[in-house]
Amino acid sequence: MEKQNKKLRIIPLGGLEQIGMNMTAFEYNDSIVIVDCGLSFPDDDMYGIDVVIPDIEYLIENKERVKGIVLTHGHEDHIGAMPYVMRKLDCPVYATRLTAGLVRLKLEEHGLADKVKIHTHSAGDVFRVGLFQVEFIHVNHSIPDSVAVALKTPIGTVIHTGDFKIDLTPIEGGVFDFARFSQLGEEGVLALLSDSTNVERTGYTDSERHVGESMDALFRGCEKRIIVTTFASNVHRIQQIIDCAARYGRKVGITGRSMENVIRMAVEEGYMLVPEGVLVDMNRINSLPAAKTVIITTGSQGESMSALYRMAFAEHRQVKIGAGDRVIMSASAIPGNERQVTKVIDELFYKGVEVIYDRSMDIHVSGHACQQEQMIMMALTKPRYFIPV
Repeated sequence: MEKQNKKLRIIPLGGLEQIGMNMTAFEYNDSIVIVDCGLSFPDDDMYGIDVVIPDIEYLIENKERVKGIVLTHGHEDHIGAMPYVMRKLDCPVYATRLTAGLVRLKLEEHGLADKVKIHTHSAGDVFRVGLFQVEFIHVNHSIPDSVAVALKTPIGTVIHTGDFKIDLTPIEGGVFDFARFSQLGEEGVLALLSDSTNVERTGYTDSERHVGESMDALFRGCEKRIIVTTFASNVHRIQQIIDCAARYGRKVGITGRSMENVIRMAVEEGYMLVPEGVLVDMNRINSLPAAKTVIITTGSQGESMSALYRMAFAEHRQVKIGAGDRVIMSASAIPGNERQVTKVIDELFYKGVEVIYDRSMDIHVSGHACQQEQMIMMALTKPRYFIPV
């Protein structure tokens, strides 16, 4: 390794002082490694703007030095800008299997699938990207295959946690890798970049399993058609909705392109298990008794092109919504989206729909660490420098 330059530059391009648009460049000598490549939603006054992506002018100016993009997990605020960025950069991508699958879906939509080389790795893998040695470390989050990233350089190790929580009863994938973080802490950590989304919340984040208990209570004894909206990428949440539907003898229809794509890919890759005969085509959903059906849909953020929005405003081709429906909003509004979400909820109420917007389901059962979990991460890694992200 080159040692003449003793400086490691950490260049945040997004994800600080905001929710979303996560992207950080790490530069040592002639190597730049990028961690995450996310987008954010526009503010209310950004008329005509669909998505906001990081300013990558510095990376374009130094693109021959960009050795790769390393992804922590498959949420939009960490991978959503990939199709736009990869038009400008020519470098490999490194991700876990589910994250890689979600990125491929995005690249296919933009006609870039053949342009980008994606290397798939698992938690525990160590690999070289330019002058950096990169290691994936298993963490818990609200999507499977989430990892933290340890970047080893000649002047020290930097840990980027990605989004994390400490879940002792996870739905899938095992518990947070306490041992590896502790070992790195004993070896010496130069800097820790840690997910600080929930830093103002005391205690611990509840387990995702608690959502299943809340969902069961909302299904039990309900004689209405149930429509549930959540993030398409929240595979654990969707699995629990499907399990609940099967338990109460309901058929499940899926609507919304991103929801359909993610569920199909997650089932094919073994991240979701759907009981035989539970899923039905949306064209058949209206022929079944309302009390025996569940619809899982996009639109938890009030997006104007989403399936739930089209239902609320009577624009959906297959679903006419009304007083015989119970809509469960199983996601809290991302900051900046409150107005759009309220608009959809108001329209649903106007149509006589029973709307259950249980924000506690997503606030307390978040994918992000609260204060005690932050303290554990700090105690394990003992960093010389701390950078909240």
